[in-house]
Amino acid sequence: MRPAATPVVLDEIDRRIVNSLQGGFPLVPRPYAAVAETLGLGEDELLARLRALLASGVLSRFGPMYDAEKFGGAVSLAAMRVPAERFDAVAAILMDMPEIAHNYERDHPLDMWFVIATETPAGIEATRRAIEARTDLEVLLFPKEREYFIGMRVEA
Repeated sequence: MRPAATPVVLDEIDRRIVNSLQGGFPLVPRPYAAVAETLGLGEDELLARLRALLASGVLSRFGPMYDAEKFGGAVSLAAMRVPAERFDAVAAILMDMPEIAHNYERDHPLDMWFVIATETPAGIEATRRAIEARTDLEVLLFPKEREYFIGMRVEA
């Protein structure tokens, strides 16, 4: 494993933002203004803080989570054994692919884990083959058996 990045210290407002945006997002003409109001912020400040949280890596993405299977698509957890000297290059390849939702490193023989989401079930296998062709590394698939909903709360 590579050394951990320098920790980012969140202030109380950033913690409230992260905590409040995990349970839903208002479907109104100006959703950021509505959220900002509930947090006692201006819309511009909320947007600036979200951009900073994304830029610092505290948030890896900000957007909706769709149930791909309800739309006829498919999702699978996947993992690879990636040589340490190639880890960043392989991660960059994955993040350049629209089918890859996110990836992360684990202290495990399978050290790179990621989620593949495709428009059709056949797309999972096609994406697996494309990754293997681009990286010359085996991709193992771990299809979902159960649905879990995990929220992250940032304590004070």
